[in-house]
Amino acid sequence: MAESDQGPQGEMDDAEAVKKLGEAHNKILNELGKVIVGQERVIEEMMICVFAKGHALLVGVPGLAKTLLVSSLAETMSLSFKRIQFTPDLMPSDITGTEILQDDPDTHERMFKFVKGPVFANIILADEINRTPPKTQAALLEAMQEKKISMSGIDYLLDEPFFVLATQNPIEQEGTYPLPEAQLDRFLFHINVVYPSWDEEIEIMKSVTGPTQPALGHVLSGADILQFQSLVRRTPVADHVFHYAGMLVRSTRPNEREAPEFVKDWLSYGAGPRASLALILAGKARALLRGRYHVSTEDIQAVAPAVLRHRIIPNFAAQSEGLASDDIVQKLIDTIPSDERLYDGQSAQAASKVS
Repeated sequence: MAESDQGPQGEMDDAEAVKKLGEAHNKILNELGKVIVGQERVIEEMMICVFAKGHALLVGVPGLAKTLLVSSLAETMSLSFKRIQFTPDLMPSDITGTEILQDDPDTHERMFKFVKGPVFANIILADEINRTPPKTQAALLEAMQEKKISMSGIDYLLDEPFFVLATQNPIEQEGTYPLPEAQLDRFLFHINVVYPSWDEEIEIMKSVTGPTQPALGHVLSGADILQFQSLVRRTPVADHVFHYAGMLVRSTRPNEREAPEFVKDWLSYGAGPRASLALILAGKARALLRGRYHVSTEDIQAVAPAVLRHRIIPNFAAQSEGLASDDIVQKLIDTIPSDERLYDGQSAQAASKVS
């Protein structure tokens, strides 16, 4: 599994690692199925974020088991888990940690000691992140980006692997501080958590009100996850897949030549280059979770809604027609051609003429 592996032996190791990841994927789904009813898409998108080394924003109404889902995922992966309830009076030090003045028992000198905050865990659930002021939000987002906390000139590295799964409530906007678009861009995925189906809701009532609580087994370790993250980076991507992902992102920008007319009519701003990177990394992770050591345009299409929905801004014209980000992303997927032959030997600009 080392990144230095080369040649047939390295390929054999990667092939076995892909198989192991596929098996672990199925085992995790089975374990989570003991306590979570439905939500297969949400679980898969969370796992893609984990193996792509990204963070996720989960948006859904209260009571959809978001906290249980995140804590259960941490347990099956043998990872430490901390939940931070974001409130209007939460301070940055309540997340990152603080320095306290202590007496040395030997020298009796007074010195500062850093006490780590809850951000020092493998999986952080930032519950209702939009309920705290921007200063506190920025402290968490800085930790997400830098993977360290700086205090008095000393850097404290965060635990690896490290993921932030933040939640937002879409129905209560009074007294909230919505994340700016530039900060939303820090999240690899925007995951919509929806209501359960009729059958799932009946099953939830039966299982949750029953006398027993199933125990979850440990499927992976932190070291396994770090190895799989390295495997994601090594997964090959064909040129036509790069071109297709680039076309999807560039087509969201109203001022670009590649943008379809409906994008110019419905979007104020499109996605930046970080979206292109997210499509490729998430596509790699999705392919590996399905036991494939190559990425297809189908993988890019599958992850595109979660990657793009928080990176494009519909304008008033779109809103007046009742169109949301997901509607525009789906129309882009339906419009931009994905046929490999269209990109062979052509630039993305030439391929865009087909659309």
